[in-house]
Amino acid sequence: MRRELLDRTLILNERHLRRTLTRYLEHYNGHRPHRALNQLCPSQAEAGPPRPIDLVEHLVHRTATLGGPINQYQTAS
Repeated sequence: MRRELLDRTLILNERHLRRTLTRYLEHYNGHRPHRALNQLCPSQAEAGPPRPIDLVEHLVHRTATLGGPINQYQTAS
């Protein structure tokens, strides 16, 4: 967490720290791949791996999280 978030973010006060940590934990548990979980996030590991998709037929959207140091990628429906 320190390398991925806190070393790249200027924390202004306690409220900002709490909001930033909450968003990071949502990203960490819901989107970030983990090597120990075979590149799945913890929420995917509980539900099972997603089915493969053909990226040629789908657009991929990038969403900046926490102002830009972390990005999330999703396929458009």
